[in-house]
Amino acid sequence: MEQLIIQLISGAVGGNIAGALLKQFNLGVLINSIAGIVGGGIGGQILSSVLGTSGGMDIGGIISQVAGGGIGGAILLVIVGVIKQAMNK
Repeated sequence: MEQLIIQLISGAVGGNIAGALLKQFNLGVLINSIAGIVGGGIGGQILSSVLGTSGGMDIGGIISQVAGGGIGGAILLVIVGVIKQAMNK
């Protein structure tokens, strides 16, 4: 359970960082956070599966959970931003 919480929090942070850096995809703090949380959960689980890690609470496991969650959150935010831009055209 701790691993999922780390992934969700880092996903929210990753989504907001991506929104701040990529202004064209910024959807506001709330939507950035929601997209980041969902993407963080998905990205963290995918990275754990690909790396074959059990998601232990050692430093390597925590770093991979933070990385997977943050990257997953950022990627999903960009995908949602692209879809929103396409719908506005």
